[in-house]
Amino acid sequence: MAHKFTFYNTLTRNVEEFKPREEGKVSIYTCGPTVYHFAHIGNIRTYIMQDALIKALSYAGYDVKRVMNITDVGHLSSDADTGEDKMLAGAKREHKSVMEIAKFYTDAFFTDFDAVGNKRPDVVEPATNCIPEFIHMIEVLLEKGFAYVAGGNVYFDTSKLNEYYVFSSEVEKEALQVGVRDDVEEDANKKNKTDFVLWFTKSKFEDQALKWDSPWGVGYPGWHIECSCISMKHLGEYIDIHCGGVDNIFPHHTNEIAQSESYLGHEWCKYWFHSNHLNDQSGKMSKSKGAILTVSVLKEKGYDPLVYRFFCLQSHYRKPLVFSFDALDQAAATFNKLIKRIAELKEEGTVDDNVLKSFEEKFADAVCGDLNTAMAITILYDALKADTNDATKLAIIESFDKVLSLDLIGHAKALSEESTSVDPELEKYVLDAIERRAQAKKNKDFATADAIRDELLAKGVEIKDTREGVVWTIKA
Repeated sequence: MAHKFTFYNTLTRNVEEFKPREEGKVSIYTCGPTVYHFAHIGNIRTYIMQDALIKALSYAGYDVKRVMNITDVGHLSSDADTGEDKMLAGAKREHKSVMEIAKFYTDAFFTDFDAVGNKRPDVVEPATNCIPEFIHMIEVLLEKGFAYVAGGNVYFDTSKLNEYYVFSSEVEKEALQVGVRDDVEEDANKKNKTDFVLWFTKSKFEDQALKWDSPWGVGYPGWHIECSCISMKHLGEYIDIHCGGVDNIFPHHTNEIAQSESYLGHEWCKYWFHSNHLNDQSGKMSKSKGAILTVSVLKEKGYDPLVYRFFCLQSHYRKPLVFSFDALDQAAATFNKLIKRIAELKEEGTVDDNVLKSFEEKFADAVCGDLNTAMAITILYDALKADTNDATKLAIIESFDKVLSLDLIGHAKALSEESTSVDPELEKYVLDAIERRAQAKKNKDFATADAIRDELLAKGVEIKDTREGVVWTIKA
């Protein structure tokens, strides 16, 4: 029997108990990247929290199957069917073909996705693989009277629905108004402002790089249709949980529900899980701001990508998280202290199963209670302080890391190997020199302090002042 699991369902606007359609099994669909540019660390925060959700469900005893799309066609620069195709814009920017752009940025996405400890989805499907499925769904929607052809394009008719604004009418209506920009020409083919495109023909862009034959002319699919079809292709007519960022709620997820349930004739997905934004000092991170901060860039700056995961897990997925390098430095210092404590544990004694089970139960309560990863980390610290032997503590850490995915024991072993490989005489010399330098700085004798630093450097030892004290490394 799986552990009781609750999380905030955006559809009902309540934290509620999760009950899958099939006992013990969970089907999850997560919106993947549009591969026209690098995924910034705000995008990656969403995937970290989704990964934690999936691993928490597994920890609770569920068998989870996850499907994710790759958007390599049809996503316009405005989510409201206006502007330029993002893939075409990327190809023009870099003087490459759309497929070259898609391949390069898909690979870059998964490099960063993997680096932060995420488990790859069971199925990853590019939109361009599923053109026949898109066409079939559109044909059925036309037959049922939920779609119409105008100006060569096919549109979904939102006026045929009993309720279009399914998540929260006020929030969605407000988002619709914000999405209507004065500098973008309104689509005169639409019967209703909220209608959306299912299939574009050449009437939209004469020079569209990717296009296919269809009953309505040569063209390409709208953005929203792909997620509905890809999920149904791999998970069937029902899915348990649909994930995404809060910016996907409207119009993307609203439109997915509209077309999916009109096509199927029944409820499609009962639970919706959304992660909040990562902000910097100037607001929400986005690719339109210019320079893009990625996990790979963090790595180039000397940060362990798992420190970024740790930074994200310390906050609740439903709260906006403010990023700064100072905050990341604090997370790195905390993470390194944690690893040091784990490295001090000895692989001695017998695991106390009662203590292990007790902590696993507390941990499960945290991650299964609206994915409280911050509380889960607190319970990890409680385990380290517990009155039990090291073997039990190591077993607890190994268990918790199935969800946290911080490679805690791997990092601790690497630290232990690093410290044991240092010549004891050299270590004593370095520590003495650091002490002499600290005294010199205290006496405001900065010339001596600098001379000691240079003395160490001459012996191949580099020192760095951090919030946690002086860190030293042997240069290769």
